Amino acid sequence: MENRELIVGLDIGTTKICVIVGRKNEYGKLEVLGMGKAVSDGVDRGVVTNIDKTVHAIEKAVEEASEMADVDIVDVIVGIAGQHIQSKIQSGSIMRQPSDDEITIEDVKRLSGEMENILVPPGNTIIHVMPQDYTVDYEGGIKDPVGMSGTRLEADFHIITAQTTAINNINRCVRRADLVSKQLILEPLASSLSVLSDEEKEAGVCLVDIGGGTTDIAIFYENIIRHTAVIPLGGNIITKDIKEGCMVMQNQAELLKTKFGKAITEEANPNEIVSIPGLRNRAPKEISIRNLASIIQARMEEIIEIVQNEIMQSGHYKKLAGGIVLTGGGSQLQFISQLFEYMTGLDTRIGYPNEHLGKSVIEEVKSPMYATSVGLVLAGFKDLDDRDELYKKRIANGQTAPKRKEPREVFAKDIFTSIKEKLKGIISDDIGDEQY
Repeated sequence: MENRELIVGLDIGTTKICVIVGRKNEYGKLEVLGMGKAVSDGVDRGVVTNIDKTVHAIEKAVEEASEMADVDIVDVIVGIAGQHIQSKIQSGSIMRQPSDDEITIEDVKRLSGEMENILVPPGNTIIHVMPQDYTVDYEGGIKDPVGMSGTRLEADFHIITAQTTAINNINRCVRRADLVSKQLILEPLASSLSVLSDEEKEAGVCLVDIGGGTTDIAIFYENIIRHTAVIPLGGNIITKDIKEGCMVMQNQAELLKTKFGKAITEEANPNEIVSIPGLRNRAPKEISIRNLASIIQARMEEIIEIVQNEIMQSGHYKKLAGGIVLTGGGSQLQFISQLFEYMTGLDTRIGYPNEHLGKSVIEEVKSPMYATSVGLVLAGFKDLDDRDELYKKRIANGQTAPKRKEPREVFAKDIFTSIKEKLKGIISDDIGDEQY
């Protein structure tokens, strides 16, 4: 059956704010109906630093996407990143009654719910609780315990937390732009949905999303996320190095990086020179492409060393049969995959969000720069699919779905009717509803 429901992803990045409107076609592929983007001046390294500028950029991107898709945008799936993101592995357990026949979905949800209430450092909030392996009566390595018999249910959980003030600032920007945040998702998780295959996640793979202000890392093994990290270095720091090293303007440094930049110095022609306009009444400035490459390589090597350290700390270096997948705007730098392979010893490829995309009139969306934005839309559809699967599991296990709560306005009307009934006989029946 064709899914006509629309999902909107909102990527609040350091260099750009992007809004994508998508729906699934009859083949299960994502069709991008509209896209809007705006320069992000109010975000620094993934953290909102200026509310007004960020709200203005969100409104501009939403208006552009709304006009292109010819829809009114209200609900959005929002991405979050930044150096404040932290992750850890936490164990939890619950005891069941011996008389209970088998482990149910409610038991698993109760265990996950208890993990959402664990103590975290002051000023932090849990944004994701993701189960790893389950243990039933001390028998470990269980992927899905539903239907098994046992009295003690345990699991290791991957807990991801974010700074509460950072979350509040994002939500404040979304509200002021007259939008509703349906879900807050860690950006590397969203990117993984758009550029990684199930085979890679099963074999073991490290996703490295090089954005403007941060480099996000997500490590998968046996189809389970094992490690996440956010490095406060990205493409903007390379642009800053070029600006200072070549003594040029910021916009000139960015153009030099994107048009002539190379991640490996030896790949640059030592005789190649590019001339850029000088300041007022000054001669043009000549920049050596080889010198430019040496500046870029020095900073990229620093980023790769930190990525390598994160992989080592995760304990999964020797388990990454899928190697490294690079995505994000920074992954478009020439020879960057070769530099990663040389320094880490792992196979490396560039990740494009093409596999899950259907036919689209917007070719630009297929760039690694929009992997997170596309992933946020896919995350919205994944949430819908997970709910459908949960409903089917309940039916298969002879459980009924939980009753849907009545909207608040209906509940309030019922209270009003009840009070009115009780006041009858005390107050004249001629009084109208508006006078009550």
